[in-house]
Amino acid sequence: MADASGYHYGDDGDLGHHYSYLLAPVMQIIDDRRPDKIFELGCGNGSLAAHLTEKGYCVTGVDPSADGIGVARTRFPSLKLEVGSAYDNLAERYGRFPLVLSLEVVEHVYDPRSYARTVFSLLDPGGTLVLSTPYHGYAKNLLLALSGKMDAHFTALWDHGHIKFWSMKTLTALLHEAGFVDITFRRVGRLPPLAKSMIAVARRPDTAG
Repeated sequence: MADASGYHYGDDGDLGHHYSYLLAPVMQIIDDRRPDKIFELGCGNGSLAAHLTEKGYCVTGVDPSADGIGVARTRFPSLKLEVGSAYDNLAERYGRFPLVLSLEVVEHVYDPRSYARTVFSLLDPGGTLVLSTPYHGYAKNLLLALSGKMDAHFTALWDHGHIKFWSMKTLTALLHEAGFVDITFRRVGRLPPLAKSMIAVARRPDTAG
């Protein structure tokens, strides 16, 4: 995540466009569990943390972008949002949480195995990870290729943009390798075969597991 340290945010502190299809299902997952506290890995400009706080949740978050954290501190000064990345020892710094949230982050990460290990370490035994990333599957990839939109989709000229392109299979492999169990997916935005993003929900095994 250190490679995203130069990622820039607008100064409005508003929820990004991707929350138009992510927010409702993510909130449903969180509300079903009602964690007493949440850690947001990749909190950006603080907009989601602010929304969660308004809903009664206690949120701690980090982001490698000093620009994003600057916006968050200006717009939401009462929130505990700091510069940090998945390459840091976040569990030592912040402790463990019943739920870790990381939306539209893993596609920006150069070392996803470090990211997954860090997320795992942040969770209480039995805790829940809620992660989202752009969806890739055969039908969607084929349609992109046939439409001539692959270059725009891969965003090669976007500084600090997407560098990993995940399918359910590859993301499942990453999370299993890190020790997660009970991994499920929900595709959101458009029809499932052409979904914009996928939400993965996974669990750190409890002590007995």
